[in-house]
Amino acid sequence: METDLIIVSEYCRKSHVDPSFIALLETEGLIEVRMIEGIRYLPLAQLCDVERYIRMYYDLSINIEGIDAIRHLLRRMEDLQNELNSLRNRLRLYEDSLL
Repeated sequence: METDLIIVSEYCRKSHVDPSFIALLETEGLIEVRMIEGIRYLPLAQLCDVERYIRMYYDLSINIEGIDAIRHLLRRMEDLQNELNSLRNRLRLYEDSLL
């Protein structure tokens, strides 16, 4: 069995999160839940995203559609930031070659 998986029911119990919320995130395609021998598991790599979605939903009262839109915008911002950094590095190489 993989060690980078969290049992969904245990996570929900310890985090005081309704398991149906995790199912809703999965249904909407925001996370992937693995089923192994009838037990639902959450990959550890998705834990930060799940906790962010929990805060948005429960603390900020943002619905699932809003969470999806925010997720899309944050990923787009990250892509643009990466592109900007890449262009800065290329410009720096160009400037260095002129000196």
